[in-house]
Amino acid sequence: MQVLRHLATTPALRWLALLFLCAAYLQGAFVKATDFASAIAEMQHFGLAPAAPLAVLVIAFEFGASLMILTGFHRWLGALGLAGFTLIATFVANRFWEMAPPDRFMAANAFFEHWGLVGGLLLVAWHDLRAQDERTAVQRTEVSV
Repeated sequence: MQVLRHLATTPALRWLALLFLCAAYLQGAFVKATDFASAIAEMQHFGLAPAAPLAVLVIAFEFGASLMILTGFHRWLGALGLAGFTLIATFVANRFWEMAPPDRFMAANAFFEHWGLVGGLLLVAWHDLRAQDERTAVQRTEVSV
């Protein structure tokens, strides 16, 4: 049990978990960047305009926020940004309540799976902000001693 506990708390596993959480955004940004015509078509499919500038913004945002999470640079902000983005995108792309079966089934699954991503990203932000608060409290204690 101790070995498992040790492995589960290594920094490498934490970083790998963050990478897995960001994988969809990194993959999405990479695919959009390497097939920009399809990125524009995706924006148009969902009725988003102007399509090309929005595609550029989404690519930059998905890469940028993911890198913030992976590098720890304002990790909480990157996580909150991706959580908000995912929440909005879920309501734009997975409106299962407007669909007929069998499409409704797959869209409903995707809708609620995205809520899981939102929850995971909110936990990342929460943990990062708590760690900052704890470091600040320790620094205040050291200064006052």
